[in-house]
Amino acid sequence: MKQMEKKRIAVIGGGAAGMMAACAAAGTGAAVILLEKNEKLGKKIYITGKGRCNLTNACEPDAFFDHVMRNPRFLYSAYYAFDNRAAMEFFERAGCRLKTERADRVFPVSDHASDVTKALEGRMRAFGVEVLLRTGAKRILTDGLGTVTGVLLENGERIASDAVILATGGLSYPATGSTGDGYGMAEELGHTVLPCVPSLVPFEVKEAWCKQLQGLSLKNVGVSLVCGGKALYKGFGEMLFTHFGVSGPLILTASSYYGTASQKEGSLFIHLKPALDEEQLDRRLLRDFESRQNRQFRNALDGLLPARLIPVMVSLCGIDPEKPVHSIARQERRRLVSLLQRLPLTVTGTRGFAEAVITRGGVRTEEVNPSTMGSKKTKGLYLAGEILDLDALTGGFNLQIAWSTGYLAGISAAKKAVGKEEWKR
Repeated sequence: MKQMEKKRIAVIGGGAAGMMAACAAAGTGAAVILLEKNEKLGKKIYITGKGRCNLTNACEPDAFFDHVMRNPRFLYSAYYAFDNRAAMEFFERAGCRLKTERADRVFPVSDHASDVTKALEGRMRAFGVEVLLRTGAKRILTDGLGTVTGVLLENGERIASDAVILATGGLSYPATGSTGDGYGMAEELGHTVLPCVPSLVPFEVKEAWCKQLQGLSLKNVGVSLVCGGKALYKGFGEMLFTHFGVSGPLILTASSYYGTASQKEGSLFIHLKPALDEEQLDRRLLRDFESRQNRQFRNALDGLLPARLIPVMVSLCGIDPEKPVHSIARQERRRLVSLLQRLPLTVTGTRGFAEAVITRGGVRTEEVNPSTMGSKKTKGLYLAGEILDLDALTGGFNLQIAWSTGYLAGISAAKKAVGKEEWKR
């Protein structure tokens, strides 16, 4: 059989989805050029997981889809084409040894996010991907009849291609280059971009006392989020007080449920002793008070709360801090119990994209073929990663979305560019 000429695929964006798409397309037999406006690849990967990169989650498929907040059904084809096991195998074969930690979170054994990027770079080199750094794309070119012909660069140059994979990311962490460039390119080609808001992001709160607790981390606590009278979320884990409000894993997860209510005030309740019901907590207080019966109230909570939290709780509960604990009335004690069970905060909104792990919103998934990641608006255009209206909870799920959609976009673009005959070989 006569060898067919390799056709060029242009990948716009050198992040997780873009690099995986380049690997998949080149590994399938296409000639691939990757365009990245930054001075290096994978800048956002370097800061994920606090620099350790929680690159996927080793859970079962049902659990994966349960953690996808928007459009999980759209991901079926992509996920089953390249699931978490395939992603783990890919990185292991590329020289990045992995380990699985609590809650099935998968990290490099080295705890270095750079090893994830190095693995992807190594595979791209092996497959012959041409990488152009400091090369921004301005527009995706078409023939006027709805078919991709190439990419116009910011410097005015044109790169001809038979297919384009748009993987420019969202708006989160703009310092890494995620400035929403791809949204405009998609809109120019007829796509709808749904409103984008920060997600997996800290909350800002009204109460000034939070600032007194800046830096205090609470473990094994519960939180519940209520907005507009509707219970949105209830969870258990770790949180952190900041100068503007609250953050930490538990709060970031809660922010995913804040949804379109992001312009409204919400109520966040911290459950400081979630394992105890009201009666059990009251009995616990009585025991503590009996063992400290000669102390003043302000000095009697050291067995129950972190030292920095005690003055705040004393102030909020309204009990005289100088009052001996043996003279605290049952009604006062019950007021303290209620506060320990549901410490209220008023959420006024979230922090901005600079502190958001991911972007909620993006290109409407109904305008993309879920079986190929191909555009329904423009022939030869494929989309992958955070540019799409897809987002998930913390735990490696968002990067798995990037790997899965990037891989499917890559092999689909290669199939289109190289042709069915070459694809079958």
